[in-house]
Amino acid sequence: MTTYLKAHQLACERDGRLLFDSLSLALPAGALLHVRGPNGAGKSTLLRVLAGLMPPTEGEVVRLCPVLWLGHAAGINEHLSAEENLAWAAALAGERAGREALWRALAAAGLAGYEDAPCHTLSAGQKRRVALARLHLPGAPLWVLDEPFTALDAQAIAALEAHLAAHCERGGAVVLTTHHALAVRPALYSERELAT
Repeated sequence: MTTYLKAHQLACERDGRLLFDSLSLALPAGALLHVRGPNGAGKSTLLRVLAGLMPPTEGEVVRLCPVLWLGHAAGINEHLSAEENLAWAAALAGERAGREALWRALAAAGLAGYEDAPCHTLSAGQKRRVALARLHLPGAPLWVLDEPFTALDAQAIAALEAHLAAHCERGGAVVLTTHHALAVRPALYSERELAT
């Protein structure tokens, strides 16, 4: 079985406080790892370490494939359109996507008809969908998602859960944090609890 990510004996300290230590894991193709814990437990920090956005205090992370990172904030430019934001995000990842692919991804994220809308005119949920449309473009097999359900309505939550499960079934893998109880769980579902 293909392994996309390995972490060995990770520790992370912030502001003199140890968030976690001796944390090891391996993430194979098809897996979804749900990192849980109260606010301030280090969930977002762990995801940033796994995605390569910050180094651990101790330990090692080996990423064996490209990683797609979506943070807690939508990470979009309010002055650009939904299509322009998605094209920019794809380009930053080194991927080229034509207009047809971008519009299909936006439609899959629930934004059909909003492709040309400046993002400052969109609701918080629609802005989140612009960011999540990135998951509907071809690209990295490993997705690291920090609170992806923020600002989404029930229909969008159900659609995103189904998309995450389908990604795992196709051989992708997901690491995510959420306070939302997941209704859809792939066969290789696991949880990691962080405590304060």
